[in-house]
Amino acid sequence: MINKERMINNFLDYVQIDSETKNEKEMCDYITKKMRDLGFEVTTDNAGEKIDSNGYNVCIKYPGDSSKDPILLSAHLDTVTPGNGIKPIVDGDIIKTDGTTILGGDDKAGVAIIVECLEAIKENNVSSRPIEAVFSIYEEGGLKGAKEFDTSTLKAKEGIVIDSGGPIGSIVTLAPAQDVINVDVYGKAAHAGMEPEAGVSAIQIAAKALENMKLYRIDEETTANFGIISGGSATNIITDHVHLVGETRSLNIDKITNQTESMKQAFENAAKELGGSVKFDAVRVYNPIKADENSKIIKDLKVAFEETGFTPQCVPTGGGSDTNVYAEKGINCVNISCGMSAVHTTDEFIKISDIDGCARALYAF
Repeated sequence: MINKERMINNFLDYVQIDSETKNEKEMCDYITKKMRDLGFEVTTDNAGEKIDSNGYNVCIKYPGDSSKDPILLSAHLDTVTPGNGIKPIVDGDIIKTDGTTILGGDDKAGVAIIVECLEAIKENNVSSRPIEAVFSIYEEGGLKGAKEFDTSTLKAKEGIVIDSGGPIGSIVTLAPAQDVINVDVYGKAAHAGMEPEAGVSAIQIAAKALENMKLYRIDEETTANFGIISGGSATNIITDHVHLVGETRSLNIDKITNQTESMKQAFENAAKELGGSVKFDAVRVYNPIKADENSKIIKDLKVAFEETGFTPQCVPTGGGSDTNVYAEKGINCVNISCGMSAVHTTDEFIKISDIDGCARALYAF
């Protein structure tokens, strides 16, 4: 059975290992050594060299019962910033920080749960399906580690990613596509005090474009946002270049395509009207997921949750995960909740009972 104390101690150790995106090596090394010391087959790759990271993807295999279908389990090793020098605080059932950093439950709770399930199955000599566990790097900011992972080395055709929030029992069956947008707006520099009429403000073009486009919650399936704007050099110079970074997300391919195109059109119209120019670049980072709620993996997960005292529910999400990548690569994958809360903020916390509950359900599965 699951050893809750061991798992929580492992989790507390993991979150204190610095592993912000692109700097995951220490965490990769730690997990690799730990799992090899426990007697598991462990392989690594050179994904980090391809994506500007010092880390690597880690794959662990447990043979299990060859008459059963193998399963992929996955979580990611990197965290968002500020994720260095994390000092976890245990307050009753809650694990949190002092508020100066994130906690890193996203996704080291998923890592701890998978490691504990593997260790418990092995030490108890439990008959299980073959397990292939992948711990990826550079998930935050583009799912790049999973994209570089060679899934042809896997036998599993079904998978479970532990990288979501909400009540234990939540099974993510709908997840959006995402476009990442980079825009360069060009105007004409001039002295703002002596000859402003000779200039064309890239800031004004960008502002007009943003004013004339739909942003944030577009509809029940679609969102859009610009989160980064930079440009300008002095108050007395009409700014001739502004750079913006944004995104669109939707559960519907046609809607995300149309939303991104409408944002491009808004920039082009504003540039034409005010005498500037624009370079608009949109990249589809990942496609949406729409899992079949009647598939075997979801039916089996529901049974496992019910057996461990949880109410299973299929839910949508507004965020992407490695699930999107594995699904594109032909593995029928779902994402389940481990109870992470307020992720990507310094208010992040997780309940010990939720980590334990997710682990017990996964072990039962």
